[in-house]
Amino acid sequence: MVKFDCLKGKKVGLYFSASWCGPCQQFTPNLVEVYNEVSSKGDFEIVFVSADEDEEAFKGYFSKMPWLAIPFSDSGTRDHLDELFKVMGIPYLVIIDESGKVSTNEGVEIIREYGVDAYPFSSERVKELKDQEEAARREQSLKSILVSRERDFVISADGKEVPVSELEGKTVGLYFSVSSYKKCLTFTSKLIEVYEQLKSKGEKFEVVMIPLDDDEESFKQAFEKMPWFSLPLKDKSCVKLARYFELSSLPSMVVIGPDGKTLRADVVETVEEHGTLAYPFTPEKFAELEEIEKAKREAQTLESILVSKDLDFVIGKDGLKVPVSDLVGKTILIYFSAHWCPPCRAFLPKLVEVYQQIKAKDGAFK
Repeated sequence: MVKFDCLKGKKVGLYFSASWCGPCQQFTPNLVEVYNEVSSKGDFEIVFVSADEDEEAFKGYFSKMPWLAIPFSDSGTRDHLDELFKVMGIPYLVIIDESGKVSTNEGVEIIREYGVDAYPFSSERVKELKDQEEAARREQSLKSILVSRERDFVISADGKEVPVSELEGKTVGLYFSVSSYKKCLTFTSKLIEVYEQLKSKGEKFEVVMIPLDDDEESFKQAFEKMPWFSLPLKDKSCVKLARYFELSSLPSMVVIGPDGKTLRADVVETVEEHGTLAYPFTPEKFAELEEIEKAKREAQTLESILVSKDLDFVIGKDGLKVPVSDLVGKTILIYFSAHWCPPCRAFLPKLVEVYQQIKAKDGAFK
């Protein structure tokens, strides 16, 4: 038992969480890491406010936490705190300053974004960090992106530590990936092909993977087959870089130019479509690719869309092969669909109805 007097004069985080909450289970280890680094200062404490309804679940979850908690039996205080701080969802972290006033109720977001760097978790400190980020964007270099206080290197598949300085002056692709994710697996194969072709030509191009994996073994198995570099798995910079570049999807590859500035926010689709032709990912190259695409669109024919090598036909329900050439001169709708897609199944009857109505009026419609 710890009396409330021991919290006077300290910054206190009220952590609303529960064992059954998936996002809480993901966030709690991050909070534990930050707490362990900060608690030695002696002026910060966390109090767990449980939303569990089962005492055994509370005990099991609380056993993983190095801080204090409102007793499970004191449901009155827990309910009062929920109501006082208008807790609508968890995890939720309220930071109270030394005077007992709320410093911020966005503790979860602050910890996720800035970790221990956000200490003492005040609005002033968060503003300072945001200002630093803006300055870093203006003065961006490869080192400012990839080097941290703890690390000034990237790693190769064989475990070798390669100084970031050796990558300066090159075009660098920052490849955000989860190795077990199907879309990442598919793109990785394409990127390996492009990477090796560019390297064989002597191009000054490198790839640094920013792994967002949870499983260390799957990461290791995937990385050992890759010819490029990576940040260490679960390096703090991985999450920071995902936020810095406003990552919205996976896979994603940000291209950094030889001067250390961002050339392109994401080139995954471009690499998939154009391969090595997209290199060196400059505005001039993208203007050139757009001209190529424009020329393709202007030269488009039904055959260029539907014919692939010796597959120059479409099929009917009876398996009858209809040459694409027989469709030339008709109005064609190309319908993308799948049997497993509920919206597709819902839409199909309407499309069939409209198709039959149009066909009755225009025999040249397909």
